[in-house]
Amino acid sequence: MSDKSWLFTSESVSEGHPDKVCDRISDAVLDAYLAADPQSRVACETLATTDHVTIAGEVRGPENVLKDVEQIARDAIKDIGYEQHGFSWKDAEIVCRLHAQSADIAMGVDEGDKGEEGAGDQGIMFGYACNETEELMPAPIQFAHKILRTMAEDRKSGKQPNFGPDAKSQVTLKYQNGKPVGIDTVVVSTQHAEGLSQDDVRKLVEPYITDCFKAEGWNLPSQDKIIVNPTGNFVIGGPDGDAGLTGRKIIVDTYGGAAPHGGGAFSGKDPTKVDRSAAYISRYMAKNVVAAGLAEKCQIQLAYAIGVPEPVALYVDTLGTGRVDETRLAATLREMVRLTPRGIRDHLDLLKPIYARTAAYGHFGRVPAEDGGFSWERTDLANELARTFGASAAAE
Repeated sequence: MSDKSWLFTSESVSEGHPDKVCDRISDAVLDAYLAADPQSRVACETLATTDHVTIAGEVRGPENVLKDVEQIARDAIKDIGYEQHGFSWKDAEIVCRLHAQSADIAMGVDEGDKGEEGAGDQGIMFGYACNETEELMPAPIQFAHKILRTMAEDRKSGKQPNFGPDAKSQVTLKYQNGKPVGIDTVVVSTQHAEGLSQDDVRKLVEPYITDCFKAEGWNLPSQDKIIVNPTGNFVIGGPDGDAGLTGRKIIVDTYGGAAPHGGGAFSGKDPTKVDRSAAYISRYMAKNVVAAGLAEKCQIQLAYAIGVPEPVALYVDTLGTGRVDETRLAATLREMVRLTPRGIRDHLDLLKPIYARTAAYGHFGRVPAEDGGFSWERTDLANELARTFGASAAAE
């Protein structure tokens, strides 16, 4: 390979970003249905604007959950931290327009004679992993998430009360021959208390940038490459500053643009919707391939037809970094993991109320939880994959 270098950028947004407020509410509604009945079907969309939230979509589950939807939304908004003029958990208008799932969709998805469920929609889904970080994620998106997550933790604990809930970050890294080698630019914009100057906010934000990269042993860029609140003032934030919608931050949710995206959003959808579950299993398989040492990068595509259980295609691409035959690798993964909606659900144990926590700071690159959250981040196939391909991998 020639001595090739480039810059690559990813962004993240905080849990208080208008779109993320909507993702959180949609996933909180989903969790409530799954807690009441794990077989619930949910496709919940949320819109938020000044002093108003509308929740709409299709559901099939216990009717008593509907009466709790308004309180579920208020609790989500309160936990995020919105109690301000223009948008507050206490007095925002909450309108619920959830209704029964389409019988035509249910007919295609419900369990058939062979005990399988059809895919909830047609579409393509991608999974990706690489060895740039310990989490086997692209470095720019992991750093962008980390900056905002630690800022939010201190805001919510009271350690840093001058931050507001709404924030965005952007990290640009230098790459040399396919590897990240340094930081070029960091941008952070955060909602803040009235009366703070741009310099005041910069002094509050800079330690979070420093701490993010210090643990990795990376040198910070020059001061002019650290950009904080470039518009100068960010007091009005959240849905009062800009309307939000569920599913509008799909690149933030996944790989920060480092890998393709099938186009389907995740939040508010139960696991029969392959937009969500197949994207999770694709990440799971790709991560295990890299964890097994079979490739430095792995990209997996799945494709489904509505009402059909088996995927119409599985494609594995190790992007020139693989140590084994990709066709054999794809066949092996298909033997290890049943890729029907039911198979994915069973393998990852997805019919649990584990989704509200996914609504901010990425669905991937997280730590698997004891209660089953982020189960798609496990690497429990890695050893078996390594053994299966041990001879051919070692030969190369």
